[in-house]
Amino acid sequence: MKYLVLLAVLVVAFGIWRSRRRSEAAPSSEPRRPLALPQDMVACAHCGVHVPQADAVVLAGHTFCSAEHRDRGAA
Repeated sequence: MKYLVLLAVLVVAFGIWRSRRRSEAAPSSEPRRPLALPQDMVACAHCGVHVPQADAVVLAGHTFCSAEHRDRGAA
């Protein structure tokens, strides 16, 4: 009886292994998105946290991470 259970477990494991191998080898139908380009990071003049330059708040040549820190000014 224990050999029959062992055989059943092996058959199920082999079936799972084959299905995963087959799905990895098949090309995906959806196109891959291109990787995002790296962004320049700038430090906040108030707290020093680095944020992407596109998200930074700039005032008088200083960059800040938020409007609140812009209002408080450079440290």
